[in-house]
Amino acid sequence: MSLEQEDELFSDFKSPPIFEDLGEKVKEYLLKPERLSIHKWERSEAHWHRKTDIDDLFKKHEIDLELDTTLEVVRDPITGEIIDLEEVSIPIDDDEENLSMSRAPLPPSLATRGTTTQSPFLPAGFEEELQKMLDEAAKRGEITINLEDDETGKFLGEELLTTLPGSEEGIIFAADGITILEQDNKDESQNKKNEDIELEIPINLEEVVDTSSHLIGLWKDDDESETPQPKPVKKIELDIEKDEEEENFLESTIIKPAVELPAIPILNITTSAVKLGVTSTDWAEMIDVSLPVPDFKEKIKDMAHSYPFELDTFQKQAILKLEEGHHVFVAAHTSAGKTVVAEYAIAMSRRNCTRAIYTSPIKALSNQKYNDFNKMFGEVGLLTGDLQINATASCLVMTTEILRSMLYCGSDVTRDLEFVIFDEVHYINNAERGYVWEEVLILLPAHVSIVMLSATVPNTLQFADWVGRTKKRKVFVVSTPKRPVPLCHYLYTGSGGKSKNERFMVVDQEGNFQLRGYNEAVAAKKSRENEYKKSFGPKGGKQFGNPKAEQTMWVAFIDHLRKSDKLPVVAFTLSRNRCDQNAENLMSVDLTTAKEKGYIRSFFARCLQRLKEPDRRLPQVIRLQRVLENGIGVHHSGILPLLKEIVEMLFQTGHVKILFATETFAMGVNMPARTVVFDDITKFDGLQSRSLAPAEYIQMAGRAGRRGLDDTGTVIILCKEAVPDQVTLKGMMLGTPHKLSSQFRLTYAMILSLLRVATVSVEGMMQRSFREFHQICQADNYRKQLQIAEKEYSEKCGTPLPSHLGPLATFYDTAAAYIDVLNDIMPILLNQSKVVKELVPGKVLILSAGPYINQLGIYLNNSGPRQSPYKVLVLNTVEEDTTRYNFDVDENWYRMLSFSTLYEYIGTEENTADHTILCIAPKNVIAVTKMNLKIDANIIIQDWEKRQMQRFKDAPVGSTCAQAVLELSRASHALRSSGAAPATVSLTQALAISSGEILHALDNMNRLRAALDVQKKNTDIANFKNEFAIVYERKQAERKRDKYKRLLSFENLALYPDYQRRLMVLRELNYIDDQDNVILKGRVACCMGTNELIISELVFRNVFTDKNPAEIAALLSCFVFQAKTRVDQVLTEKLAAGVKAIEQIDEELTAIEAKYLVGQFEGQAERLNFGLVRVVYEWALEKPFAEIIDLTDVQEGIIVRCIQQLHELLVDVKDAAVGIGDPKLQAKMMEASTAIKRDIVFAASLYTTQRETVIL
Repeated sequence: MSLEQEDELFSDFKSPPIFEDLGEKVKEYLLKPERLSIHKWERSEAHWHRKTDIDDLFKKHEIDLELDTTLEVVRDPITGEIIDLEEVSIPIDDDEENLSMSRAPLPPSLATRGTTTQSPFLPAGFEEELQKMLDEAAKRGEITINLEDDETGKFLGEELLTTLPGSEEGIIFAADGITILEQDNKDESQNKKNEDIELEIPINLEEVVDTSSHLIGLWKDDDESETPQPKPVKKIELDIEKDEEEENFLESTIIKPAVELPAIPILNITTSAVKLGVTSTDWAEMIDVSLPVPDFKEKIKDMAHSYPFELDTFQKQAILKLEEGHHVFVAAHTSAGKTVVAEYAIAMSRRNCTRAIYTSPIKALSNQKYNDFNKMFGEVGLLTGDLQINATASCLVMTTEILRSMLYCGSDVTRDLEFVIFDEVHYINNAERGYVWEEVLILLPAHVSIVMLSATVPNTLQFADWVGRTKKRKVFVVSTPKRPVPLCHYLYTGSGGKSKNERFMVVDQEGNFQLRGYNEAVAAKKSRENEYKKSFGPKGGKQFGNPKAEQTMWVAFIDHLRKSDKLPVVAFTLSRNRCDQNAENLMSVDLTTAKEKGYIRSFFARCLQRLKEPDRRLPQVIRLQRVLENGIGVHHSGILPLLKEIVEMLFQTGHVKILFATETFAMGVNMPARTVVFDDITKFDGLQSRSLAPAEYIQMAGRAGRRGLDDTGTVIILCKEAVPDQVTLKGMMLGTPHKLSSQFRLTYAMILSLLRVATVSVEGMMQRSFREFHQICQADNYRKQLQIAEKEYSEKCGTPLPSHLGPLATFYDTAAAYIDVLNDIMPILLNQSKVVKELVPGKVLILSAGPYINQLGIYLNNSGPRQSPYKVLVLNTVEEDTTRYNFDVDENWYRMLSFSTLYEYIGTEENTADHTILCIAPKNVIAVTKMNLKIDANIIIQDWEKRQMQRFKDAPVGSTCAQAVLELSRASHALRSSGAAPATVSLTQALAISSGEILHALDNMNRLRAALDVQKKNTDIANFKNEFAIVYERKQAERKRDKYKRLLSFENLALYPDYQRRLMVLRELNYIDDQDNVILKGRVACCMGTNELIISELVFRNVFTDKNPAEIAALLSCFVFQAKTRVDQVLTEKLAAGVKAIEQIDEELTAIEAKYLVGQFEGQAERLNFGLVRVVYEWALEKPFAEIIDLTDVQEGIIVRCIQQLHELLVDVKDAAVGIGDPKLQAKMMEASTAIKRDIVFAASLYTTQRETVIL
C-alpha cells in the first residue's frame, strides 16, 4: 500500500495531544496559596466614612486605648472567593492575665518553667479576690458559675474535662465516656445528663465497688448494661466528703474487731501514751499514732506502691490521709522513715496519671533524691538553675526557689500537679531563705495536695493550722514520739596514751542526764590538766594548742573507736579549715584493707574520667584521693562538687570509715553512721561565736544510728580544752528545738511580680503569711466585734452632733492624736542613757495616771510590771466624781481632761499625808523635774506593802515613808500656790535621731501640743465635763468601730508600712507608675532572682555597653560571691572602672532606700563582694582552673559554686536584654555564659545520668 493510500485510510486518526507542563502551576498552587483567585479582595474594597471631630485634638485621653476592631473578609460559601469586607470586634486576648486553668497552654518550650509575662494560676484561699473575678466574669456574661458545684474537673464553672484549655468549644461524650457525640446530639446528651444526676446521688458506692471488683465492665457498651456505671472520680469525691463528716476515721478502728497482723517485725517507734494538750484545731488535726491501723489493707486494697517491709503506724496513717486527698504534715525523727510518705505520694501521682513535685532546700540534696527516685520509679525529672533532665516526667525534683519561679510564671506543670512534697520544711526558719517556703505554700492552687516533711518541732499543729487556714483545706499532722534507734551521748576527755579510752556517758538512751558520768568526765579532765601543769608549768600553754597534740588525740581516739566497734564515724567539725587539717593529721592512720583501697582507687579514677587531664591533677583532687584510700573523707562547701559526691558514695558503700564534715552534711542527706563525733560544740553564725542550738545539735546527732544495723547510736563530744558546763550541755542535748517561725519578707521582685497580677495582691500575700497567723486566727472575732461596734455606733451617732459641741469634737481629735504620739515616743525618750541616769530613787516626776492628773510623784524604782515598770509614791488627792456617764470611765478620759483648762495647775491645794504607790508606764510621765528628795526607796516600798496586808492595815506609817510624804506634800502645795512651772530635764536635747520616724514623731508631738494649747480655750465653758462626755461617748464609739476596721484592713499588717515604703522607692526609680502599674524597668526586674534593682539599673544605664563578655561576667560576680578573701586583686582599667560604676549605683540606691526608711533584711549578706572579680575574669578568658585558683585564697568548691550561680545570673540578664530589645547585650551574655560553662566547674553530677538539656 502506498503512502498516499495510508494517509487517506488513517485520515480520521491523529497523534495524541501534548499537554503543557503543569509542574510549575502545581508548585505555585501548593507553595503560594495566597495568589489564588479566592484571595483577590480588590473588588471588595469598602470605605466607612468617619465624622471629623476637630475638638478631639484638645481633649485629654486618660487611657490610651488600642484598636478594638479589625476588618475580616466575607467569602462566597460555594466558591470561597472574597465578596465583601466587614468590621468586627477584636476579641480581648487576656490569657496572660487570666488565672484560670482554662486559659491556653504555653508553647512547649515555655511550658515547664513558664514565663514572666504569664500570671500565676489562682492560689487556694484567695476568696475575696476570687469573688471579685467571678463578679466581673458574670457581668461580661462569659461564664455561669456555681460555687457549690464541686464536681471534679470544674474550675470556676468551666468544663475542663470536655473543653481543651484555650478552646471555646468542647467535646460531649456519650454515657460510656468514650464515644464522641455529634453536634446535634449535644443538647440531648446534656439534658439526659442533668436528668441522671438525681439517680447517681443515692447509689451506695461501697456496694458498687464490692460487686464490680476493680471496676470490671466499666467501659461496656450501652446495650450490654442498662444501668449506667457511676464515674470513679465521683466515688472518690463522695468518700472524701463522708470522711470529712466523720472527722476522724480512727474512731472506726476502735469498734471493729482486731485484725491479726503479719508476723513481720515492726520497729516500735510510734507506741507511746496519748499526748495531752490540744490535738485539733479548725484547720489541723494531730493523729494519735499510738492507735494501730488493723484494717489498713482493707481501706487501701490497691496500693500505689508496695514495700518489702511492714509499714510503721505513722506511715500508714499518713498514707491513708494521702489517699483521702488531705494535706499531710509528717514531723518525724531522723531515720524514722519520712521518705516513705514522699515515695507513696509520687507513686499515687503515677497511678493517677498526674504529676508530683519534690522540693529540697539545697541543690545537692535535689541531685541525690533524683538519683534515689530514678532508681525506684524510672521516670523522674530534675530541674536546676542551669539544666533540666526529663522535664516532662510525672515526678520532678527541684529546689524550692525554682518551684516559686514556676508558680509566679504560670508554669503549665501546675495544671496536672497533684502533690508537692516539701522536704526539710523546718528550713522555713532560715533567716536568709525561709520566706521562699511561705511564698510557695501561699501560691499553690487548690487542686494541689501538700506533703510536708520535717524534723520534730514544738509547734507542728500551729504551723499545720496556718497552712490549713491559708489553703482552706484541713491538714493532718503525723508525728513520731521517739527515734527508731535511740542515742547515747558521751563526753570524751582522752588525749592519747593511757587516757585514750576515757569516754563517759552523760545522756542515756532514755534521754536521762547522767550526772555521775558528767562529774567523772570533769574529774578526769581536771586530773589531766594538773599532770600537764606539773610537766610544763602553769604557763605551759594550752594542752591542744599545737597540731602535734591534736594529732595525737585524734589517732588515739580513732583507735579507741575502732576497738570499740564504733566505725563508721561522722566527725562534725564546724570549720572548713579544721576539716582539712584533721584529715591531713591522720595520714598515718590506715582504716582500709588492700581490697578496699583497690576499690576506692578504681572508683575514684572512673569518676575523674569526665574531667580534663589538667583538672585531674589539681592539688585538692590529689590530696583527697590520698586520704580516701586510707578510709578518711572530707565533706564541706570548699570541696569541689564532684569530689563531694565521690565522698558521699564511698561513705554510703562503707569504704569511708571516718568523715570530717561541716553542718551542711546533716541537711537531709540520708547517710547515717554508727557514731557521730562533735569536734566542738561552738559555731560562728556570721555575727558571733555561740553554742549549738538544740535543733542544730539534734540535726547532726541524728545521723548516728543506722536503722536495722545498730541497737543504739553513739554521739561523742570531744572535750579538748575543758568539759562544757552542765547547763550548756543539758540545754543543747535535751532542750526544745526552735519553733517554726515566719521569715516572710517583701522583696522588690515579689512586689513587681504581684503588681502585674490584679487578683493576687501583695497585701493578700502578706495577709496570708505565717507572720500574720495570729491576725488570721483573730479575724472572725474581729468581724463579730466590728458588727457590735457598728451597731453601737449607729445607736449613739444616729443623730448629728449639736453645733455648739463642734469645738469639743475638734479638741477630742487633737487630744487623741497627741496621746497616740506620746504612747510611741515617751518610751524612747525615757530610755535614753542621759534620762535613765536622772531616774534615780527620790527624783520628782510630773505625771498623769488615771484620776491622778498633773500630780507630783517620787520615783522609787523600775521593778514594776512590764507594761508599767515605774513605781512612784503619790499623794492620794483623788476626788470622787459622782457624775454617772453612759460609758466606762477609762484612763483615756482622764488623760484628755488633763489637757483642758480644768487641770491647768500642777500639784495639790492642801497639804495631805494620805498617799499611795502606783505602777505607771512611760506614757504617764509628763516631765522629769530637777528636784531630788533623799529617800530610801526599799524601806518605803516595804512599809507600804506591809500596810496592804489585812492584819497591818491600821499600823502607823513608818518614819522614812512619812518623811518622804511630807516633803512631797510641801513641794506639791508650793507648786500649786505659786502657779509657776518647775524646772524640768529636757528629754529631747540629747536624743540621738536614729531614724526619720523618730524625727517625724517629734515634729508631730510639738505640732499637736501647740494645737492643744490653742484649742484649750474651747474647754473653758460651764459644765465642761458633761458637755465633753457627750462628745467623748460618740467619739469613742466611732474610734472603736474604726479600730476593728483597721484590724481587719491591710493597714494592720506588720509589713504594710514596709510595703508602702518600697512602693515609693519603685516609683522614684520608675519601675512602676503613679497608679502602681509595672512599666518596662519593672518587667525587667521581675526576671532577676536577687539584687533585682541594682542589676536592672546596670542594664538600663548601659554600664555593660563598652565591656566585653569576660568583663561583664567578672563584674556580675560581685552579686553571687559571699565568702571572705584576704588577697588583693590586680584589676584591669576597665574592670576597675566597672567596679567603681557599680559601687556608685549601689550608693545611689542605698541613699534612696534610706530616704524612704527601707533597710536590709536580718541575716542578709552584703550586697556587693568584689573578692572574686579577677578570678572570674581569667576563667571567662578560658584560663585553666589550675591557674585561677592560684589567684586567690578562696577554696575550690566555693569558686565553683560562685561561677555556677553566676551562670544563672547571666541567663537572667540575657532575658532582660531580650525584654528591652538589646541584641548586642543579649549576644554578650550568651557568649559570657558559654565561656564560663565548661570543664570542672560544670562537670556533670554523678547522681544525674540521663541526657541533660542545657538552659541558655
